[in-house]
Amino acid sequence: MDLVVLTGIGLLTGVTTVVFGFGGGFAAVPVVVWADAALGADAMRVATATSALVMVVNAGFATAVTPRRTLLALRGTRALVLLLAVGAVAGALATRLAPAGLARAAFVAYVSVTVVDLLLRPGFLRPRAPVEKAEADPRPLPAVLGAPVGAVAAFLGVGGSVMTVPAMRRAGHPMRVATALANPLTLAIAVPAAAVSLSGAAVPAAAGAHVRLVGLVDPGAAAALLLGALPVIAVLRRHPPRIPDRVYAWAYVGLLGTVAAAMVLSP
Repeated sequence: MDLVVLTGIGLLTGVTTVVFGFGGGFAAVPVVVWADAALGADAMRVATATSALVMVVNAGFATAVTPRRTLLALRGTRALVLLLAVGAVAGALATRLAPAGLARAAFVAYVSVTVVDLLLRPGFLRPRAPVEKAEADPRPLPAVLGAPVGAVAAFLGVGGSVMTVPAMRRAGHPMRVATALANPLTLAIAVPAAAVSLSGAAVPAAAGAHVRLVGLVDPGAAAALLLGALPVIAVLRRHPPRIPDRVYAWAYVGLLGTVAAAMVLSP
């Protein structure tokens, strides 16, 4: 049953990767916490690590099939990408060292605060300029955001899209571009985070719970999630849904709220 559920959630991660730029992290973390609940408090560590591996594949595939003209908006962001990667290493290492329950509490708190921020602060649901005008001259994402975004994203296993999409939206990009650009930026975070997560010893509880881990990663859960996600990404990149920009922004906020609730309700 776990395999069926994980593959079904994988379908959802495929949708969120293409439509919202999440790379699968936000959907993957709560479901892996549920699937590996036998690990107790360590389930969150395993979930964030497994999420990083899933995001490497999902975000990498989504980036590879994104039109080049869209990716050109990331020109001049080498410093940002480098700092995202540096921050991701620090965040992934912190996952190993921090108390087991801290990442879970931080996940719920951060997503909840983000939802409130998107609802109340102008610039996301209510762009300061018409989308068409802003799209013609978008402001670049500040490189200084790279290290903290990378660290928080890797620590929580979310890939950074919850920070980069709102930032790019407020910088002038429409939702369809902001979410597409989130995938290559997620890749910059997920690759070093996954490398750190795959190295080192598994959590001690894994043997007693009969969960096979590689480092902190549950490869079985990752494979099931990817089995569902990759075909969906391939289809939606060829036939992207046409969503009005304002509806798109509200759907993004609604999905964040749903994920926070799922994490609170998971075992």
